[in-house]
Amino acid sequence: MNQSTAYQKVASHEAQKGTFDRCLLLYSGGLDTSVMLKWIQDEYGCEVVALTVNLGQRADNMEAIREKALKLGAKDCIVYDARAEFAELCMEAVKANADYQGGYALGCPLGRVMISQIAVKIAAEYGCEVIAHGCTGKGNDQVRFEGYITTLNPQVKIIAPVREWAMGRDEEIEYALKHGIPVEQTQKAPYSYDENMWANTGEGGEIEDPRLIPPLENILKWCNTPKNAPDEEELVVLEFEEGKPVALNYQTLPPAEIIQALNAIGGKNAVGYFHLIEDRIVGLKVRGVYENPAAHLLIQAHKNLEQLVSTREENELKTFLDTKWAYLCYGAKYFEPVMDNIRAFQDKQNEKVSGKVTLRLYKGNCEVVALDSPYSLFDEHLATFNKSADFNQNASAGFIELWNLPQKTAHQVKRGKLAGVSAP
Repeated sequence: MNQSTAYQKVASHEAQKGTFDRCLLLYSGGLDTSVMLKWIQDEYGCEVVALTVNLGQRADNMEAIREKALKLGAKDCIVYDARAEFAELCMEAVKANADYQGGYALGCPLGRVMISQIAVKIAAEYGCEVIAHGCTGKGNDQVRFEGYITTLNPQVKIIAPVREWAMGRDEEIEYALKHGIPVEQTQKAPYSYDENMWANTGEGGEIEDPRLIPPLENILKWCNTPKNAPDEEELVVLEFEEGKPVALNYQTLPPAEIIQALNAIGGKNAVGYFHLIEDRIVGLKVRGVYENPAAHLLIQAHKNLEQLVSTREENELKTFLDTKWAYLCYGAKYFEPVMDNIRAFQDKQNEKVSGKVTLRLYKGNCEVVALDSPYSLFDEHLATFNKSADFNQNASAGFIELWNLPQKTAHQVKRGKLAGVSAP
C-alpha cells in the first residue's frame, strides 16, 4: 500500500495495535468477515472470538458458519438466536410505518441496532476489549455499529479492517482465493447481500449503476418477478391489536412466524421488492434492490388501519413523525433521545389501531381492499351519498364561506396590488 494513502486512525474509539489481547468479531460468514477473521489474527496478533447473530436470515446455516469461523482460527464462535427479540423490534417498525425514501422498510438499520446491543453484551461476557466489524469506509453500517457500540459502552474500542486496508470487493475476493477462504461471491456473480427476517438487501454488479437495468431474475432471492408470479390473486387477512399484528388468516401467531409466513406469501406474488436510489449517511448516492415482502404487507395494512381510526390532524402529524423516525433509524440515531419522544407518540397513537385488514395480492400489486375496527371513525349514516338526516347539508354553505375567507381575502389583496389598486 502506498504510504500516502495509508489509513490513519484519528477517532478516540479506534483501537491501536498492541493495546488489546482479545477481539470480538461480528461474523456473518460472508466475504467481508471471513477475510477479516484471518486478517485480524495476522495483523493485530490477537485472539478473535466470533459472534454470529441469528436474525432469521434464511440463507445462512448457523452451524456451518460456526464451523467455518473455527476453521479460520477463531478462539470461539457464539451463535446467538435473536429471532424473537428482533421480531419485536420489527413491530416498532410496523407502528412507525417504516419507509426510507420509497419502499425500504429499514431491515439493515434495525438489524444493526439488535446486533450492536448483543455485541456489547457478549464482549463483556468474554472479556473482549475491542469489537471488530467488516464494514467498508463508504457504507452506513460503520456509522451504525461504531456509534451504537460506543454509545452503549464507551469503554469498548473498535477496529474496522476493511476500512483500514481499503479493500474493495475485487481485492477481498482475491485475498480469499489466495488464503483458501470459501466465499459465495465470484467475479461472474458479484452481488452482495445482507439478510435478516425483515429484509434482504442486494448490492453490487449492475445494481450499482442506475443507468443499467438490474437482471432481477439473477438478483432476487425472496421474490418472484411479476412475470413469474401466480396468475390468480391471493387474499391475506391480518389482525392487529394496538398496532401490532397478532393473527394471519385468522390464525394467532407470534410476530416472527407472521413475518416469515408473509415473506413467503408476498415473495410468491412478487410483492415487496424495490429499486431504490438511496442517500447514504456518508453523503453518497447509491442504488440497491430491497426485498421486504412481509414488511411491505404489514406496513400497508397497518397504515390503512391507522388512517381509519385516526383524525385528519392525527394522520398528518403521524406521517411527519414516521418520516422523522425512519430518517433517524436509517441515520444511526436509534438511541438519540428524541426517538424516545417519537416512540411515546407512536405507542399512544397505536393504542386504537386494532382490527382486521384484508389485502389483495396479484403479480407485484398489493391493495388494501377491506378494513374493520371497533375504533373506526367511519360512520355510514354520515358518509353515505344517499339521503341522510344525520348530516346537515344546510350548514355546508356557511362552513364554505368561513373556510374560504382567508384564501379569498389574500387573493383579492394580491390582485389589487398587481393592478396598482390599494386594498380597501
